[in-house]
Amino acid sequence: MSKAPSAPETSYDNPLVARYGSPEMNALWSPQRKFSTWRRLWLALAEAEAELGLPITAAQIAELRAHLDDVDFAAAERYERQLRHDVMAHVHAFGDQCPVARPIIHLGATSCYVTDNTDLLLLRQALELVRARLVRVIDRLATFAQVHRALACLAFTHLQSAQPTTVGKRACLWAYDLVQDLDEVEYRLSRIKALGVRGTTGTQASFLKLFDGDHAKVRRLEQLVGEKIGLHPAYPVSGQTYPRKVDAAILATLSGIGQSAHKAGTDLRILQHRHEVEEPFEADQIGSSAMPYKRNPMRAERMCALARFAISLVDGAAHTAATQWFERTLDDSAHRRLALPQAFLAIDAVLLIYQNLAAGLVVHSRVIARNLDEELPFMATENILMAAAAAGGDRQDLHERIRRHSLAAAKAMRDDGQPNDLLKRLTADKAFAAVDLRDVADPLQYVGRAPQQVDEFLEEVIAPLREHHAAHLPGEAELRV
Repeated sequence: MSKAPSAPETSYDNPLVARYGSPEMNALWSPQRKFSTWRRLWLALAEAEAELGLPITAAQIAELRAHLDDVDFAAAERYERQLRHDVMAHVHAFGDQCPVARPIIHLGATSCYVTDNTDLLLLRQALELVRARLVRVIDRLATFAQVHRALACLAFTHLQSAQPTTVGKRACLWAYDLVQDLDEVEYRLSRIKALGVRGTTGTQASFLKLFDGDHAKVRRLEQLVGEKIGLHPAYPVSGQTYPRKVDAAILATLSGIGQSAHKAGTDLRILQHRHEVEEPFEADQIGSSAMPYKRNPMRAERMCALARFAISLVDGAAHTAATQWFERTLDDSAHRRLALPQAFLAIDAVLLIYQNLAAGLVVHSRVIARNLDEELPFMATENILMAAAAAGGDRQDLHERIRRHSLAAAKAMRDDGQPNDLLKRLTADKAFAAVDLRDVADPLQYVGRAPQQVDEFLEEVIAPLREHHAAHLPGEAELRV
């Protein structure tokens, strides 16, 4: 049951609403959107019943249509305190505004007719908003990847230095995670159906009674309602509610987006630690209340935090789906009121942050080159070994010499803080006199096909995506820092 509003200073303020989520996503899950959608569903039901011959007048339908959005929330609150039933409270409040239509509001329906069909409409609209945000983030990452397609950088496996890659190729990894998430969102959108008009246990018994046992009219009623609300067909079978597996699957899709964002956010936090790539930092932004010099990666940190929250909501949705006894039980209601809006608000905020990050990343190419140079001589040893052997050297002897020089250089770096002097050591070793060690220090020799992979990814994956989703590309990410 809803409560009368308290003063902002003395009541809990959900940060997802007040601080993180966008106005669009907040409005979508608002009481106004919810209850005005209930009224549209009651109107659609009355219209369809009238078209199929029930004694519902044009005046009654016109009266319902005249009061779709002017919800009397105070009246609904009073009724709910008395009746302890939110749907019936709004039936009465709607009836007060539509006295002529009062007798036919909610005719033959059970509560889930309005609650579940509304939730399905909102889930579809929320997924459409998430889809648009995903496309924009992917687009920004792709642009970043193109700019830095051939900027060699140190790559990592096990968070240890590994063979080089490029900054652009790494951004493609982040983008492709989101491309896969976009595919999942598209699939979930294609699978959303209506609950339809099913009655208390999903048998449509009440509607069959209304139409004097005419099964064809009941089937046509469900089709008409679906067409009027823009959600058709209905799930083939149901109990009183639509299958709660739908919620679990959608939250799993949102979790996938959270996983992708968290991975990229963590990478960016580590890169900022290495001073290679930094998130935007505004002129008057404060990084720390105690340390004025700090440039904390607060955007990436917030993105990770909100993503982790969204990921955590999947478990509850799975348990809710697992514990729906027979044709329904009401222990899903409170959890769904919390989990569904908050999962979308969290992912909405995650994608707003991600777009802001992707559009404003600062790349420090000289630092990247310096960090790579410290490790590159070790990575060049295989090429040096092959070149020296091709020039007539004994491979096994050469291998042992490189091993000793590498260990000595690494010891000097770690114990004495010296720069990597492996190439100097090898230059001084006559066994490598035939090898031009200046050429082996070019980092682009070791990035493989990374630049070409960026080009191919942009051409084969991103270009069609941009064309297909062109309508979603405009728009900036409004972010409260």
